[in-house]
Amino acid sequence: MKAWLILADGTIFEGSSIGACGSTIGETVFTTGMTGYLETLTDPSYYGQIVTQTFPLIGNYGVIPEDFESKKCWVSGYVVREICENPSNFRALGKLDEYLKAQGIIGICGIDTRALTKKLRQSGVMNGMIVSGKEKCPATDEKLIKSIKEYEISDAVKKVSSFNPADNPSDLPVSETCNEKNLKIILWDFGAKANIQRELEKRGCKVTVLPSSAKAEDILSQKADGLMLSNGPGDPAENTAIISEIKKICDYGKLPVFGICLGHQMLSLARGCKTCKLKFGHRGGNHPVKDTESGRIYITSQNHGYAVENTSLPPYAKMTFFNVNDGTVEGIKYTDIPAFSVQFHPEACGGPHDTNFLFDAFLDEVKNAIK
Repeated sequence: MKAWLILADGTIFEGSSIGACGSTIGETVFTTGMTGYLETLTDPSYYGQIVTQTFPLIGNYGVIPEDFESKKCWVSGYVVREICENPSNFRALGKLDEYLKAQGIIGICGIDTRALTKKLRQSGVMNGMIVSGKEKCPATDEKLIKSIKEYEISDAVKKVSSFNPADNPSDLPVSETCNEKNLKIILWDFGAKANIQRELEKRGCKVTVLPSSAKAEDILSQKADGLMLSNGPGDPAENTAIISEIKKICDYGKLPVFGICLGHQMLSLARGCKTCKLKFGHRGGNHPVKDTESGRIYITSQNHGYAVENTSLPPYAKMTFFNVNDGTVEGIKYTDIPAFSVQFHPEACGGPHDTNFLFDAFLDEVKNAIK
């Protein structure tokens, strides 16, 4: 069955339908990950986006539920060069195309994803629509083109934060890293990836998940040892109510805080920084960041379309990491409160695991605050 990807500027890519049949609109982005397509599909941070995989063959190790970051697909649409019809992996329980159909995800394969990626890098991310199940491309429909151009991702955090990572518990053994005390950590869920909770649990932490609607008093009343601000989708600046509650936590000044991705951005906004939208974002598992103290470069997993503005950092905010490719802020440590955050994903499943040590650094902060 034929399918088309229609971009807001009128560009059309013709290919074949995969997944469900129909039409879907989203912000068209690309990710450079060579592995981890299951984590990408089930990452709530991709809500509202048509995701393009730059790696040419996707689906070769099938569908492995243990690798999911949540219980469902969150992407608006899926674009691949070639989908593997005969996966080979001892853990696989099905084929990717079958999974997309079951999840109602509309996709397209057989297009030149290299040309699409080049276009998005040059023009910036833009809205698009995948259409299948029609005899001819409906791109001449003026109402359709208007609907593509007018599409916006809004209230994204509210729409994904009902996911509770505790519903997808880790089967990893609890380590003895924190055996002197089972540290109690609050995971504030803005669209959390399940592996954040797994990383905390395997270090011996007791994790309590609270929804995005939680208030500062709800969090402080838990008398937790530390607070984790999760990843999530959308424009960080639109979450004014959450940012206000984070500011109250910071004003309290005693609870150690660690923010990842959207959590990093909203913590930064609560502390007086500004954010901006990137031209085409950072998505994939091969992004280099540099430690400003040691000079060491780490390869990281990233998925974001916004960043903290370098020039907006206040005196009490120290940039700890920056992106080697474009110089954007990748990490901040606050000198007046026990809080730090990173733009990338130290919990990366699929990898790389270069910055996994940041969970240990967070727990060191937590234990220092207890003393």
